[in-house]
This record gives sequence, structure tokens and C-alpha cells, in this order.
Amino acid sequence: MDALKHEVEQLQKRDNLEKSIDDVQKTIDLLMNARKALSTDPKSTSMTLAKLQTPVKQSFDKVNDDLKKIHSGLNKYSKALDKKFKDKPLPTAENDALSSHPSLINRAIAMHLLREGQFSVASTFIEEANARPPHPEPTPGTPNPYIQDKGWEKDLANGTLNSEKLQKQFADMYHILRQLREQRNLGPAIAWAREWRENLETRGSNLEFELCRLQFVCLFVGHDGEGNMGDPIGGPLRAWAYARSEFGPFQHRYAREVQQLVGAMAFWENIPDSPYRRFFYNDSAWEEVANSFTREFCSLLGLSADSPLYIATTAGAIALPTLLKLQNIMKEKRTEWTTQNELPVEIPLPPSYHFHSIFVCPVSKEQGTDQNPPMMMPCGHVIAQESLDKLSKGARFKCPYCPGESHPRDAKKVFL
Repeated sequence: MDALKHEVEQLQKRDNLEKSIDDVQKTIDLLMNARKALSTDPKSTSMTLAKLQTPVKQSFDKVNDDLKKIHSGLNKYSKALDKKFKDKPLPTAENDALSSHPSLINRAIAMHLLREGQFSVASTFIEEANARPPHPEPTPGTPNPYIQDKGWEKDLANGTLNSEKLQKQFADMYHILRQLREQRNLGPAIAWAREWRENLETRGSNLEFELCRLQFVCLFVGHDGEGNMGDPIGGPLRAWAYARSEFGPFQHRYAREVQQLVGAMAFWENIPDSPYRRFFYNDSAWEEVANSFTREFCSLLGLSADSPLYIATTAGAIALPTLLKLQNIMKEKRTEWTTQNELPVEIPLPPSYHFHSIFVCPVSKEQGTDQNPPMMMPCGHVIAQESLDKLSKGARFKCPYCPGESHPRDAKKVFL
């Protein structure tokens, strides 16, 4: 997949049509001016058209040159794609559990478009989906995914969602993100965090403090609080005044962090060599608070920080080669997939795609459940409850992985 990723990155670098659009616009302007001249003086038609030939041809040549790099990138990406999936047909749809739930797919697509800021496309998609609402039938043997739907999710699945409210919420999110990433302006984000302070504190979020801490740092180094560079000499005094007025609510929960920030005042002339350098020279600080803000904003809407559609599609693409190979092996050996709600082979997904902890007992090789939870022995090794009962039989026993001995009552349940 590295070759494909490289070609995608190269394609993204080449995929800049701004120059092509400018050249096309220049050609249109040239033709419009010629049209205006002809309407003013029809007798000059021959001369005007003759003068147009060379510049129009040059404009088309520029557009073609602009598109050559993009066409080249697309060809290279297509070849890399064919090379990676050569002679690997796509799986059949005979086991497609989502085919009978088109409303779920529509909901995932609509939410992906909304959260990506593609509001006009999302509105058109929702209107067209509502005009021809699907009538799904649950797949036999699987739970009905519509029973637990509530709020806007149920409205979207039923085709009765008014997306204007969601659009406004996501528009507000993107406005704040642009202020953070492009303007280095923390004001809108801090105002939002204060408006939702109670909800954020209930979640145990530290977003408001992160934003205020970064604001303190910006003022300290000489910014005026709105992304503009001010007087660096008066920066520490402005930061001190800001700390006195804004850090009061954080004293109880973030006392140590506040003390460290205020302690940096003593080193204001030599921050790079001070113990507090990490607070003032963090290149990723703005991106970190932007990601934290996105996560908390989506969480208050009942959404994950990343698009479920993107995550599911990417995870499926990663798992596809392994599942295709498994399908071929099962066909050759005439075996069937008999395990319900569990893959017969391990799919190596990146750590960022691990959302639920799973414990597999090293003794029984079975996955842990609520009825068979993982148990940690005093020696630190962990096995499943059923394995513990079989090995101990209610008396002292030796750990299967070290010489340590213990009683089953000394084992502690591990919560995942």
C-alpha cells in the first residue's frame, strides 16, 4: 500500500487547477472583449478575428500544459492501482449485510458530507434521498439497526431530517477552526468553550484550559490575542494580567500547570534556556488544540471526531486483501465461515483504528467476554476466568507462565 500512498500524495500535489482556471478565465475575457468590440464596430470583424487566433491558441496550449501533470499523475496512480490489485477480483455481494439497509448508507454519506463542510452537496444529496426514500428489510439473523436510532439520526434515516441546524453547527465549527489554523486567533474557540463549559467539565475535558494556556503563551511572546504581533517587551505583563483575570476557575483542577506558567515569568528574558521552554516552543500546539476542539465539538453533537464513513472505508480497504485470500481458501477447501460476529483471521489495522480493547486468553485462546472476563494474578500475568477456574480448582495453583503461585481469590478482574 506504500506505493499507492506515494502516488496519492504526488497526485494531491499536482492536483492544483487554479492555474488552469485562471488561463480559462483569461481566454473567456479575451473572447468577451472581442465580442464587445464586434458589437460596437461590426466592420472590424475580419481584423478582430485575425487578432484572436494567436492569443486564443496560446491560451488553449497553456491549459493543456497545465493539465499534462494532472493526467500524468492519474495515469501513474491507475498503474499503481492495477499493479497492487492485479488479478484480484472484488468479492461478490452475496454476503453484503448493508445491501438491505440503504438508509444506513445514506445517513453515513450525508453525515460525512456535512462534517466535511460540503453543505450544498449534502443538501442536494439529502433532498434526492428523501425524494426516493428506501424501504429496507432487516437482514435475517442480524439485529435491526433502526430500533435504537434517535434524534437527528432517526430523522435522517427516515428522510425527515432538516439539515439546516446541523449545517449551521458545522459551519460554526469550521469558522473556529479557520481562525485557529489560519489566523492564529483563539478568541472564537475560547468563547465557544466557555459557552459549553458545564458540558465539557461533565465530560472531563481540558479543552478550555488548553486554549487559555495557549492564549497566555501567545500574549507572553508578544501577540495581541487576535493572531497579530504586538509589543514583545510588554508581552509578559499582558500575559500576567491575563493569568490574573482568567486562570481563577482553573486553580483547583490545574494548579500545578498554572504555577508552571506563572513561574516562567521569572525567566522571561531567557525562556529558550529555561525549564519552561516546552510551553513556549511547541510547534504542534496549534494543531493539537484544533484537534482537541474538533473532538469535543463533535462529541457534544454525539459524533466521533473522525468520519465513520472514512474510517469504515479505509479499514475495509486494508482488510480486503486478507479477506479475499480467506475466501479463496475456503472455496478451495469447501469450508464455510461459521463464527458469528467475529472474523476467522486477524486483520492488522493501524493503532488509530483500534477503538475497543479485546482480550484473548493465552491459555484457552478464546476471546474474553462479560461472563468470562480477564483476571490478573499477583504475578502480573492475565488469563480468562474460565482458565483460572480450571487451573486452580479452588486451591492454590502455579501460574502457567512463571513460577509464581497464588490462590484464585487473589486474582483481580481486569476492566477493558
